[in-house]
Amino acid sequence: MEFFASCLSGLEKLLAAELKELGIKRTRPLGGGVAFYGEAAQVLRVCLWSRLASRVLCVVTRTSAVDADALYAGVREVEWADFIRPQTSIAVRAHGTNANLRNTHFVELKVKDALCDQLMQRDGTRPDVDTADPDIVVDVRIRDEKATISVDLTGQSLYQRGYLDAHNDADRSIACAMAAGAVACVGRGLAQRDEADSSAWSLVDPACGDGVLVIEAASCAADLACGLTRDKWGLFGWAGFDEAAWDALLDEADERFERGLDALEQAASAHQQKPGDKRGWNARFMGATTSSPSLSLARQNAKRAGLRQVVSFEFAQTREISDLVKRACGGTQSSVVASMLAQGDAARDGAQRQADLNAFVSAAQAAKTQCGEDVAAVLVGDADIASRYGISPCEHMVFGRGRIAQAVVVFNAPPQEGIVIRIPDNQGGAEHELEVHEASSEQFAARLRKVFKERKKWAKREGIGNYRLYDADLPDYAVAIDIYTGEGQARGNDYVHIAEYAAPHTIDAQLARRRFEDVLAIVPVVLGVRPDHVFSKTRIRDKGGAQYADRSRRNYVTHVIESGHLFEVDLSGYLDTGLFLDHRTTRQMIEKLSDGKRVCNLFAYTGSASVYAAAGGATEVCTVDLSQTYLDWARRNMEQNGFEGPEYTFERADVMSWITQTRRQPRRFDLIFVDPPTFSNSKAMGTKTWDVQRDHVELLIGVSRLLTKGGQAIFSCNLRSFKPDVEQLARYGVEIEDITPQTIPHDFERNPKIHKAYRVRRVER
Repeated sequence: MEFFASCLSGLEKLLAAELKELGIKRTRPLGGGVAFYGEAAQVLRVCLWSRLASRVLCVVTRTSAVDADALYAGVREVEWADFIRPQTSIAVRAHGTNANLRNTHFVELKVKDALCDQLMQRDGTRPDVDTADPDIVVDVRIRDEKATISVDLTGQSLYQRGYLDAHNDADRSIACAMAAGAVACVGRGLAQRDEADSSAWSLVDPACGDGVLVIEAASCAADLACGLTRDKWGLFGWAGFDEAAWDALLDEADERFERGLDALEQAASAHQQKPGDKRGWNARFMGATTSSPSLSLARQNAKRAGLRQVVSFEFAQTREISDLVKRACGGTQSSVVASMLAQGDAARDGAQRQADLNAFVSAAQAAKTQCGEDVAAVLVGDADIASRYGISPCEHMVFGRGRIAQAVVVFNAPPQEGIVIRIPDNQGGAEHELEVHEASSEQFAARLRKVFKERKKWAKREGIGNYRLYDADLPDYAVAIDIYTGEGQARGNDYVHIAEYAAPHTIDAQLARRRFEDVLAIVPVVLGVRPDHVFSKTRIRDKGGAQYADRSRRNYVTHVIESGHLFEVDLSGYLDTGLFLDHRTTRQMIEKLSDGKRVCNLFAYTGSASVYAAAGGATEVCTVDLSQTYLDWARRNMEQNGFEGPEYTFERADVMSWITQTRRQPRRFDLIFVDPPTFSNSKAMGTKTWDVQRDHVELLIGVSRLLTKGGQAIFSCNLRSFKPDVEQLARYGVEIEDITPQTIPHDFERNPKIHKAYRVRRVER
């Protein structure tokens, strides 16, 4: 019979090799899977044992799909009793369209009707249709004017491993497939080992996440069939299903797993470091993580897989990896270092990624000490590891397509010795050894450590929890580094936000990238912050000033305190965090000026100035912004500081239009804060654009007309080249005074051009 085993893109050749190991002789790799021929008993073994197949389909027929009638006729000709067991519920799933069959739901109905009509005519009964939970699924694939009709023998994807929690999403199943592919990439030795040779291999994942890669490797070594714990299969409704043969396969799989597990346990017991030392036992399959939640999840997954006694997951920093590798690889002939850096985890960007890469290379170097040159390594999720590893990979592949595509690189030798710098420990412990791209990065580490020591004392003395630590102090390391201190549920956590300045055209782009990667690796070590609490963005130069290009659009929301006020910040999801630290002093100025005043906050962003105004005793605070997202954010900031009521209003509007409309009303304000963007072409503005240099005169004239007698406005902007048109403003009775020096906080004094600030008044005539 003809079958088709589908798989994740990039696994086709590995799957074909696996099928041959399972006794299938005729295979043909195709895009997205492998076609093969075999007996019913052979395909049962494939379903039970395959680690790389997603689904196994029994091909029923290929027929014309030129139109609905042709498709119906072709399906009606099939002797469906040869493929579907009696009293079996069915569902039809269609994929693909053509010019005449453009709706998959219509195709499903047409195929269902043809199938049911054929069985009704033959046996006088129609099968039950259960679209939610069928016994077997009829798979229809339309390509051009042909349709391939199959029955799905697996039901649920084989990638949905039994050890996954029921609430895991599809990405975790894909991670299992990638993990299985990674294990296959470094050799079939784990799956093909002799029972007496259970200690010949070891695998260490120094960035294990929820442990799927370690578990996949250990299940190979323990001879655990992936489908052993599944209790629902599409093949139960297949006419070719032999229950006795299936039971025999399950019994065989049980026995093989018991023998494999026993062999691994004996190997582990033989390498106990000391009697009773449970942590020190030398498991052949070990994972390390710096995340307590991930550690707990990995251990739960291993327990559900039945492998908890032969794998070890531990909390370990990069400098502790060497000891972990020693315990895993001691006494083995060969070692494998493997990691998956892209597992759908928001924390696996920026500094966390660099920490994981360093741990990966450190583990491979430590494995070399234990096993000599017989070290294999595979990394999923980073194609640029070769520059850090020091040698070219022997294989470079891609698993998956589109959103889930991940680079896979394989090395068959240990890494070369790289550049290692030493960083003193903040707590007086052993110094950290850190591998970097550039020797000059040691100077950056020393500078950062010195500045951090000084700035931390200043911040503690002044009661400041969120501040600028470093701003391109060394020109070759052009980044801005900010510290945020968590509050509320985040109390006790420190966060770091790194913004990279675009390198000038005279600097090699690859050199700039290597330096930035070194920054991401160094910062958490010097500052003593968890790598997953370090967030990075790239800042590029553009017309009108600096613009940000964020590295990740995934939100990471926490709360911080500034001057006794609670603010929500998002360290990852937006171009800025929601709290401009360089405006700290300006906000304090607004608070002092607000007592008994009617205050308006224009271009309000997340409303931090509104909070200060309300805290200062303002009788009215009007918050205006074009973005509903920011207005909602501003409202949350106000409410969590206790400012609710009719005196606090939030108005969504284009500020220039709002000023024009409000000027026609008697409404006036004693204090207005205006902090416009440098440039904007928001869709909400229609065909208009905003340019602060071009439009500031019109803006400030309008603002001045909304001030009460004796009222004032604080105007700020971030365009470093900004120059107010004093003469033009004066002609319209607007007085503008530069107060920038009074608004630059101490932590921004090294870069006083961070913003411009002015006091604006209306001159009475």
